[in-house]
Amino acid sequence: MDKWLDNRWFLRGVSLLLAFLLFSSVPITNSNKSGNINVPSNEDTEVITEVPVNSYYDSENLVVTGIPETVDVRIQGPRNIVQQARALRDFEVYVDLTELEMGEHQIQINIRDISERLTVTIDPSNITVNIQERVTRDFKVSAEFNSGMIADGYVAGSPSIEPDTVQVTGAKNVIDQIGYVKANVNIGEETKDTVTTKADVLVLDKDMNKLDVTVEPSTVDVTIPIESSSKKVPLDIVPKGNPPEGVTIDSITSDVNEATIIANPEVLEDVKKVRVEVDVSNITEDTEVTLPIIISNGVVEVSPETAKLTIKVKKQEEVTLSNIPITVSGQTEDQNINFRDPENGRTSVIATGQAELVNGLTVGDFELLIDVSGLLEGDHSVDISVSAPNNISWKLASQKANITISKKET
Repeated sequence: MDKWLDNRWFLRGVSLLLAFLLFSSVPITNSNKSGNINVPSNEDTEVITEVPVNSYYDSENLVVTGIPETVDVRIQGPRNIVQQARALRDFEVYVDLTELEMGEHQIQINIRDISERLTVTIDPSNITVNIQERVTRDFKVSAEFNSGMIADGYVAGSPSIEPDTVQVTGAKNVIDQIGYVKANVNIGEETKDTVTTKADVLVLDKDMNKLDVTVEPSTVDVTIPIESSSKKVPLDIVPKGNPPEGVTIDSITSDVNEATIIANPEVLEDVKKVRVEVDVSNITEDTEVTLPIIISNGVVEVSPETAKLTIKVKKQEEVTLSNIPITVSGQTEDQNINFRDPENGRTSVIATGQAELVNGLTVGDFELLIDVSGLLEGDHSVDISVSAPNNISWKLASQKANITISKKET
């Protein structure tokens, strides 16, 4: 039974029998009015669409372009034969190029194994084909991706492609046009992570037009390493404000001395440090505070994000040193200097500073001086200058000395 079903002539005979039975079953309608008899027409027309086109040529050594994959076939003739052809589609549409040389040719599309009683029209009926030598060459594959999908502060390393070489087969004149063989990677969304995916291989000419070739393999595995663009910079501690009266900031230290910042390379080049700002205006004793690390515009991330500061303070004390003599300079030999205020040419200094500094001060640590150079006889008010130890502050009980200059009696 299977052999009969595989026999083309057996199937044609069965189809012909079915068509005859179908035709015989159509009734002839009688009417009371003479001449009103409906007789079905024996002619029919059908358009069979998307009929595949077979091609015959040396496909191992040649490449042919210009042959359509399908055509439309219009058949006209006896209804039963038309219906049989439409139902079985056991005809073949083909082009035979076996006798043609390489180059461009105008050829006709042919049909066979169809009843000679049918009128057949093929659309299109004539085509232009180009026959070229079939060539296979190896090409390196490069990866192409949208770098705009890499998150700010991150950069893509060199992609790895497996395999990194593919075989491209096509007509020699097309192979000679190849400008690029690319694996087009679709990252999809902004990412900070390494991308590993399969990518289709595209073969393009120098103008980025896709070429009609066969690629083996047609997909490759691509890995694009994504890394942070980072560097380490020192941490700068910036005090803000002034400590309360009587308090001196002795030291401010941090648990970290540097931080790692992430930014685009052009931003990294300009950033030299990060900072922590600490308000010392309310610091009255040793304190620990955790503060955010401040970054410049364009920096995406910083690690660590905070720094713990240890603030050491020293309380200031105030000491009054009394009866400090005022030295006079610039006095001529014939002049007498009489201090009206302060009396006896002595005054007091109030010294303020850290306890270990001010508690050991003596009158001898201060030198008070007035300069009377060029002053004539009479009353004068002269500024008192002070020479004092470092790292303390001081103030005089009297900023000026009121003196009277007179001439010595001879």
